[in-house]
Amino acid sequence: MVKIYTRTGDAGQTSLFTGERVPKDHLRLHVYGTLDELNAVLGLALAAEPGPEVAHRISRLQTLLFILCSDLATPLPARGEADRVTRIDARHIRYLEADIDVMSAVLPPLGQFILPGGCPDAAALHLARTVCRRAERWLIRLRAETELGDHVPVLVNRLSDYLFTLARYANHLADCGDKLLDRGFPEIDHL
Repeated sequence: MVKIYTRTGDAGQTSLFTGERVPKDHLRLHVYGTLDELNAVLGLALAAEPGPEVAHRISRLQTLLFILCSDLATPLPARGEADRVTRIDARHIRYLEADIDVMSAVLPPLGQFILPGGCPDAAALHLARTVCRRAERWLIRLRAETELGDHVPVLVNRLSDYLFTLARYANHLADCGDKLLDRGFPEIDHL
């Protein structure tokens, strides 16, 4: 039986795919740890039992996140076995953009802000979008310190756009619709 625990991280360090040991609070781990959290939130969205169109898209995103995290866990330039990791490239970005366009074609245009929520799967996708934005903030800090693949920051930015669109699409398919922001706040008028 393979054990889930290795005891190699008990002193507060972990290994990157290259074998390099880094502290568990390393900036690189903040990035892909947040992306791992994003993947878990996508699992929550799947647990909300969306329709097959949305479920398939969520599953594809989960696979994409594993590819992205593998890329991030393998600092450039990688050598030997680590050099074989799949890197994020323009095709991954084109995939997201093309599907954003497909979903957007059936959605009503937005003229104002919407509130996150709606059906349970859409609400989880809105949460996923905010986790993605946090990962992007960590990623920008990491990029200032080390070399990353050129397509990685673009992909993470596009991924948050995709999650926003997918949340709207999930609500649309379930006839929940978007809840538009009402800028008024009459509850304070009498205070």
